[in-house]
Amino acid sequence: MNGGAGPGQGYHSAMTRGTSPDHDAPAVPLADGGSPPAAGLADGGQLPPVDSSAGHRFGITGSLRAHAARGTLINTAFLVALSGLGLVRSFVLAALLTRADYGLWGVLAVSIGTLVWLKDVGIGDKYIQQDEEDQEAAFQKAFTLELMLTSGMVVLLAASLPLFALIYDLPELIAPGLVVLVILLAAVLQTPLWVFYRRMQFVRQRMLQAVDPIVATVVSIGLAVAGAGYWALILGPVVGACAAAAAAVWFAPFKLRLRYEKGTLRTYASFSWPLFVASGATVVIAQGAVLTTEGHLGLAAAGAIALASTITSFTDRVDHLISGALYPAICAVKDRTALLQESFVKSNRLALMWAVPFGVGLTLFCSDLVQFGIGEQWRPAVEVLQVYGVSAAISHIGFNWDAYFRARGDTRPMAVASVAAMFTFLATGIPLLFLYGLRGFAVGVALQGLVHLSFRIHYLRRLFPGFDFARHALRALAPAVPALLAVLVLRAVEPGDRTLGLALGELAFFMGIAAAATWYLESGLLREAVGYVSGRRPAQAGA
Repeated sequence: MNGGAGPGQGYHSAMTRGTSPDHDAPAVPLADGGSPPAAGLADGGQLPPVDSSAGHRFGITGSLRAHAARGTLINTAFLVALSGLGLVRSFVLAALLTRADYGLWGVLAVSIGTLVWLKDVGIGDKYIQQDEEDQEAAFQKAFTLELMLTSGMVVLLAASLPLFALIYDLPELIAPGLVVLVILLAAVLQTPLWVFYRRMQFVRQRMLQAVDPIVATVVSIGLAVAGAGYWALILGPVVGACAAAAAAVWFAPFKLRLRYEKGTLRTYASFSWPLFVASGATVVIAQGAVLTTEGHLGLAAAGAIALASTITSFTDRVDHLISGALYPAICAVKDRTALLQESFVKSNRLALMWAVPFGVGLTLFCSDLVQFGIGEQWRPAVEVLQVYGVSAAISHIGFNWDAYFRARGDTRPMAVASVAAMFTFLATGIPLLFLYGLRGFAVGVALQGLVHLSFRIHYLRRLFPGFDFARHALRALAPAVPALLAVLVLRAVEPGDRTLGLALGELAFFMGIAAAATWYLESGLLREAVGYVSGRRPAQAGA
């Protein structure tokens, strides 16, 4: 969830995190100027155009609004498709592999992947934020720091693998762990994507990024069909990362060379140390979750947590779609609070149009997913999936807050929120795991997410005085309510036996009502977004 990250998230996302500063995400219509009272912006207040020179120092020519709006369609088209591909890959592999295979993968994810979050100290984000005169030199300094940090992490992890194997009593962790370290080195070679991202050249950035998941999916499924077991979960992402690295180097706009200047480390460190603390809290949560689950309930239970985290992380990717690629534009106007508030509210509303129905739908239909999809071996994961679904829906309210604090160079709030979430999980999640098994663990994760959300609300109100977070949250949840109630009424009058046709009919009914309710409540905002992309700027923003 969003107390840093949910326990057990896949190692591939952990290992590549930070190689693309947007964390797999795009843009929305960015308000273009003016400084009216911030409180009215959530209700569709329209701002006059901003001088396009605001983006020139970022290599962005033309209107920031136009770049952001077009980026919405480009990034959404690419990343929804690729995120969907990843989701399908998860389902296919879950059907082809055993829970023990997934369990070993989950342990490896925590043993190696989550430690890599310590490396995600915002070097890419800081590179996007800077506005030095010599941009090639700025990139090369950031690349040098990333290489130094990654090389140290690879050595540390390689030396730690025998210890992880001893802790979990799984000597088979060592060989795949060494192979997985290749992803880290390949990720450094993908840093040229930062340049395209900073310039908001989304088509080129996304086409190069697409190499990784496409290759990984083909290789993973092929190996699983061939009977490779958990190696299918490992070799696919490794091959995908290497292919993407080769493509990024080939099309790099700047030469990859080592460059270090006095003061560079200090500049980046002041931005990065709170992110290091936040990442450390994430590591503690993930390590504690999988270590206690595997030790108390067994490897198969750890596999259930890994599957739940993989599925719900799909909502994270789509939310990041909306907020992340907006980051260069946010950096360009980071001192204009009114603009930031409008872009925050609208970008989060666009993201929640997807995240809330997905989370609620997962809770409603996860039993059908097990029965008619991935197989009864995953029945113990149903309660975890149900709680994770609700938690994913609620915790995505204000999910994109960190992009705004990073853009302003204020990264301390992320550290405070993550540490608070960590203590909440340690105090509730692990004790509940021992008392009530996976059900108790899921409740602990939900509580962790709620604590993180409360800190998020506190800091957002400080950044945006007068922001009505309660109204924003209720508006986000509203479209899913009639769809949820309609399905529950249907189930009350349906015959007792579930069939695949009945489940699919309910799902279509749920999606149709959720879509209709979303259009009723958010049609103005959707028209506004389409208007910016098509060049027909609407006269008034949608409420």
